[in-house]
Amino acid sequence: MLYRALGVLSPSPVVELNRAVAESMAFGPDLGLEIVDGLAGEPALAGYHHLPSVRGDLLARLGRDAEAAAEFRRAGALTRNVPERTVLLRRAAACDARTRVNAAGNRAFAGDVD
Repeated sequence: MLYRALGVLSPSPVVELNRAVAESMAFGPDLGLEIVDGLAGEPALAGYHHLPSVRGDLLARLGRDAEAAAEFRRAGALTRNVPERTVLLRRAAACDARTRVNAAGNRAFAGDVD
């Protein structure tokens, strides 16, 4: 893949993050999340809003909406770009809504709802 070759020629955490996105599109969000989680402690990405944004997207694709919402909020807090922050916070709200719906459905299925 292109990003693997680029990572050999010009290794950087940003290239690895981009590789995570590309590989998740080709091979599924599990692989992308594995790569992103390996970058979590990377000092160069500490304030880089794209790291939690990508992680949030991958978690959402895996149906892990509560975790995804937290990542989108974190990304929104890190960006200075107002339109981008708006999109990220809307994605967080959408994930929160899915979490509430799923929780209500699980309670109803278990017989906990009147």
